[in-house]
Amino acid sequence: MEKNKDIYILGIESSCDDTSAAVLRDGVLLSNVTASQDVHKAYGGVVPELASRAHQQNVVPVVDQALKRAGITKDRLSAVAFTRGPGLMGSLLVGVSFAKGFARSLGIPLIDVNHLQGHVMAHFIKESDDDTSAPPLPFICLLVSGGNSQIVRVNAYNDIEVLGQTIDDAAGEAIDKCSKVMGLGYPGGPIIDRLARQGNPQAYKFAEPQIPGLDYSFSGLKTSFLYSLRDWVAAEPDFIERHKEDLAASLEHTIVDILMKKLRKAVKQTGIKHVAVAGGVSANNGLRAAFRDHAERYGWTIYIPKFSYTTDNAAMIAMAGYYHYQHGDFSSLDVSPVARLEEL
Repeated sequence: MEKNKDIYILGIESSCDDTSAAVLRDGVLLSNVTASQDVHKAYGGVVPELASRAHQQNVVPVVDQALKRAGITKDRLSAVAFTRGPGLMGSLLVGVSFAKGFARSLGIPLIDVNHLQGHVMAHFIKESDDDTSAPPLPFICLLVSGGNSQIVRVNAYNDIEVLGQTIDDAAGEAIDKCSKVMGLGYPGGPIIDRLARQGNPQAYKFAEPQIPGLDYSFSGLKTSFLYSLRDWVAAEPDFIERHKEDLAASLEHTIVDILMKKLRKAVKQTGIKHVAVAGGVSANNGLRAAFRDHAERYGWTIYIPKFSYTTDNAAMIAMAGYYHYQHGDFSSLDVSPVARLEEL
């Protein structure tokens, strides 16, 4: 590796229903292009077969746009980083196959990235050469998305220790399912967030699971919400329509409360007061407000990502890839995607 040469990393993300490509130069973001898939809304959730077909249509134009917006040609690239997993197997296959072919054709290294590591590394994306907003190591990160909920201690880019994680549903999954039960549509996160801003968070109480240690559980809350709603609707058929703002606010408040209780515990146990949040649920305004409140009350230094880095995006994959590149941590061409976190 030449010492003074700029390092250009192309990142590719295709773990679920967003096809994304990004280009970084020495850790500074030059472009981040995402093609979302609206086809799933009619089905109330992501349909894996439809997602993988859409990725096949989108991956080439998205990469082309990312390179154009970055103002570089493909022969300037130093490496291709891609999401290996966890995610939907059909979706991952498209990104992995494209990354392999593209890297092979250019004769440059291939770098596989754990999707969850990518979310954490989003905090290190620079928007200019003098950007110093990244958290110092070690720091605690609450990683909350539709598929995962974890508290991790980040010691280095390749040393992320899981302190606690969900034993059943993820926080984002609970929000989506409760939204669906209320008949509000998919994806539930933005809808619940919008309604919650207008409701009373103390209006209704739902079950909060008592799980030991730093692990989470959200299936009990989901069941509690479902049964409470069933009883209320039986007594008052238009209950949801009349009280949806209060229901959304109370649901959000309960989930944020569960998340923050364990996070406070993790900060106390580790003594680390640099605390970040990452993943799709970190876009939620209630959770962001709770982070700001905790910063004031407990003297935490908090790191909240820009909205564009909360959802699945290739900038975070390219950022993780940049660190792997610097350490010569490359993948072989026979690398295969992995759907489940346990197998990574």
